[in-house]
Amino acid sequence: QVQLVESGGGLVQAGGSLRLSCAASGRTFSNYNMGWFRQAPGKEREFVAAINWSGGVTSSADSVKGRFTISRDKAKNTVYLQMNTLKPEDTAVYYCAASHFLASKLDIPETYGYWGQGTQVTVSS
Repeated sequence: QVQLVESGGGLVQAGGSLRLSCAASGRTFSNYNMGWFRQAPGKEREFVAAINWSGGVTSSADSVKGRFTISRDKAKNTVYLQMNTLKPEDTAVYYCAASHFLASKLDIPETYGYWGQGTQVTVSS
């Protein structure tokens, strides 16, 4: 089992920044690929960014490229999502997720077996 706890969400004005954190506990953190997804009211959960088990490969959705950066700190068992130049359309609940290192297709929710409880991000215009 892997337990994931997100933090860092909040209310920010458009153009501002937030950094989300996801603390992992349980099994060996370095054995897992990590992803961030988000879900706005009335919409499906969508991929935001992912980082592989080693931290050497990252990917992100076109909608956040150049604005959001995913990273991981193995010593702290934590993955981060640095969000800059936030827009009102970034408003959503953000979820952290973990998948075994052998998994591929890191941009779909079905790949991930472990999820955090989510943290709300609200961007005002």
